[in-house]
Amino acid sequence: MRRVLVLLAALLGALLTARLGIWQLDRAQQKIDLQAAIDAEGARVPLRNAELGMPASQLHRRVTLRGTWVPERTVWLDNRPMDGRAGFYVVTPLRLAGRPDAILVQRGWVPRDPVQRDHLPPLATPAGDVEVVGRLAASPSRLYELGDGGGGPIRQNLDPAAFAVESGLALLPLTVVQTAGPDDGGLLRHWPAPDLGLHKHYGYAFQWFALCALIVALYVWFQHLRPRFRRQQP
Repeated sequence: MRRVLVLLAALLGALLTARLGIWQLDRAQQKIDLQAAIDAEGARVPLRNAELGMPASQLHRRVTLRGTWVPERTVWLDNRPMDGRAGFYVVTPLRLAGRPDAILVQRGWVPRDPVQRDHLPPLATPAGDVEVVGRLAASPSRLYELGDGGGGPIRQNLDPAAFAVESGLALLPLTVVQTAGPDDGGLLRHWPAPDLGLHKHYGYAFQWFALCALIVALYVWFQHLRPRFRRQQP
């Protein structure tokens, strides 16, 4: 009876860990398929002002938009590193030409003053009609913060829906990650590539498969090989 229980426990443990390893490989494949879908969206013809519509279906699409900046509503997102340096993401609403609404544009990155943290560098914001080239994204990446983050120009996070109420602008629910456009006085746009976490999933899968192999090896050793060696000893 004891041998049967040990066999069942070993089989259960091996099957469970093997299934968890396969699940991690499935998760990695889902991420690969997602990246392929993002790349396919990015390869399509850029959207223009009049074509902006269904947010979910247009995520990751390239855009070429015309409009005017709303510089008085510029927000500086703090604690956003780029190229290994601390700084701000500069986000400014773009009032779309020929439409009643606007869209938030992640224009680029500027370094933070290491001495005076609340000091903002000069920012060139062209007046009049401009053309902005970029890709559609969801809200700017969120960081952990205590409280509501305040309502000044320097913030930790920015929620488009809440900012629309605050600013009185009719904002679209997506944002634009700008890749080209008017000269903004040296804003960096070395946007980080999205981390799909493939190495994490492959690492977890290896751990689960290794544990499965260990369970099988321990069962074979203690239930079969070790007793046989003992019987062979004089």
